[in-house]
Amino acid sequence: MKTFKAANSTAAFAKVKADLGKDAVILSNKTITDNGCKCCEIVAAVEHSPVAPPRQVTRDSVVDDALQDTVGWQREWSQIKGQIMALMKPQIDLSRLSPKQKMAMEYLEREDVNEKVLARIYCNLRDDPSRSIMTALDPLLKATPFEPMNWANKFQAFTGPGGAGKTTSLVRLALKIKKEKPNTRICLATADGGRGKGRLVLKHYAELSGLAFREIITRDDFALLQKESGQFDMIFVDLPGLPGKTTLEEWVHLYGMQNCPDMSMHLVLNPYYSTAQFERFTEKYKSEQLASVIWTKLDEACTFGSILNMACASGLPVSALSYGAGLKNSIKAASEEMVWRLLFMRTMPNGDIQP
Repeated sequence: MKTFKAANSTAAFAKVKADLGKDAVILSNKTITDNGCKCCEIVAAVEHSPVAPPRQVTRDSVVDDALQDTVGWQREWSQIKGQIMALMKPQIDLSRLSPKQKMAMEYLEREDVNEKVLARIYCNLRDDPSRSIMTALDPLLKATPFEPMNWANKFQAFTGPGGAGKTTSLVRLALKIKKEKPNTRICLATADGGRGKGRLVLKHYAELSGLAFREIITRDDFALLQKESGQFDMIFVDLPGLPGKTTLEEWVHLYGMQNCPDMSMHLVLNPYYSTAQFERFTEKYKSEQLASVIWTKLDEACTFGSILNMACASGLPVSALSYGAGLKNSIKAASEEMVWRLLFMRTMPNGDIQP
């Protein structure tokens, strides 16, 4: 059993994982005062297995060790999948498609739609030259507009990699809903451990807009917010960027949020991450509570195929589209038509054409 202290809970949890490993059990998580400064103290423990005697290295033991190396197998499987897709691509014979279908397929490839998605679309088109490209695309992407009527859960949490625009999207949506329904009681909550620019932005706009503001530093803070949630109609929670190999499931468990059935989580992403990054994000942010994807910084992107790629890989609907530098009138509740106009016509949600 060991005690870990850090400026915030995210840093303390990272220390626990680095020292005791992923099997560590969190015994307590609280805020204390150390030398006049508040910090997070986590007590964690791990049960050590008895040390096994050295075994003789044989062919079978080497195979067993290799089979237990799951990371290596995952990497190898990823390479195999890439090779399979490389073999499939020559089989996508565009000459079997009608001229319109072929033109659409070539356009999607230029927009960085990946081979797996292109193969699915091709299989839906090749047997019917009269089939519209939209008939093949419609089942691949869905939208659930970010509006109170569609998201009944009181807690709406925003997660995603650092710099994706979580805090800005949260503030934009809160201001949009407050403008449309002034009587809505909204609370902005930050879970970044009491540090960082995002916390200051949330607090600033909460004060300017007459919204409540709360800080979540430990799981006790979140439990307290749950108890007082009856005061609010909607609670927007800004989750921190996750360090290292920490997954969303691990972080949510640390703060007791997995026991909150009244919470929906939204993954905030930009269209211009690399394919490898999107694959890592899909694994890192996998959670049963994850309910939608919010796309930000659309006006800075060169292609939009990643929106379709992520929809196919995650099965999550798109809930909001964000663009521009200002906080007002710079986010729209997403619709499928809006996404298709963005992909094929480069039309921003506000009607502007992206060059």
